[in-house]
Amino acid sequence: MNMETFISICLGIGLAASVGFRVFLPLFALSLSSYFNVWELNDSWQWLGSLTALITFGVATLVEIAAYYIPYIDNLLDSISVPLAAMAGTSVMLSTMVDLSPIISWSLAIIAGGGTAAAISGSSSVARLTSTTATGGLGNPVVSTIETGTAMFMSVISIFLPLLAIIFVLIILFIIYKIYKKFKPSKS
Repeated sequence: MNMETFISICLGIGLAASVGFRVFLPLFALSLSSYFNVWELNDSWQWLGSLTALITFGVATLVEIAAYYIPYIDNLLDSISVPLAAMAGTSVMLSTMVDLSPIISWSLAIIAGGGTAAAISGSSSVARLTSTTATGGLGNPVVSTIETGTAMFMSVISIFLPLLAIIFVLIILFIIYKIYKKFKPSKS
């Protein structure tokens, strides 16, 4: 595997992690980076860098971010975000990988891209549900702000410093694991 392929995998995993927090924001960031020739996408994903895709993902990003600031609507969005995140995580991973056979590309995209996005999205949903239960929804805007900020940060880091993005993905997954272990009921 050459360095360009490895970097493209790091980019995909970083963006997939970002998708776990906000589905459309990383797609918008990738579309923006492709439109301005920062990243070249696979031949079958060139449409992602079109002006139409850029505008569509931009509007979808704004609507998604705004909707997450509405208590109870945010919980409704969370009910569909996990499968959407898995699909979007798979898509961003597929669109960024270069010089790999289709079987390896699809396997990595589904496992690393979709799996990372789904794990983070599921954890975010639990955090929001906990916030809704504990604060009656009043704490949800704080959770939404943290998620949106993390999605923005991970998208920018993934596009400009993909090798560093992998480190942040591992840190995020480690934090999720530690929180899970803390709240998991122990077997007696």
